[in-house]
Amino acid sequence: MCSLFSKDGNAQTTKLKASLFEGILVGGYTDGGAYINCTGPAVKYVVKKIPIMAGLLPSLKIKKDQAQDGATHNSIITPTLGFGLTACYKHLVVQLPAFYSAKTSTSDGLWKLGAGIGYKF
Repeated sequence: MCSLFSKDGNAQTTKLKASLFEGILVGGYTDGGAYINCTGPAVKYVVKKIPIMAGLLPSLKIKKDQAQDGATHNSIITPTLGFGLTACYKHLVVQLPAFYSAKTSTSDGLWKLGAGIGYKF
């Protein structure tokens, strides 16, 4: 177990800890489309009452497929799993996620960065 401790009077408070779910909902932009996600398992580090999390982001990507006419199209809404950083200040959430776009006949598989804003319940 890896933990950092800081002194606050006589009490010890953990600054680094694991988290399964935080009650955060985020919407944002990545790879020419939108996404909606919640935070999943993460490692949380608290700096001056502002938690910063690095972890997994179960998401729904919303993007229209740019396939040729007559070719098959993917669904507009696709479940995916990303990872990234999430920071909270009171109820405001800012997120920097990364999602993998699989290889297709017209493009290579690449990691795509995004940006989002959300709410902590």
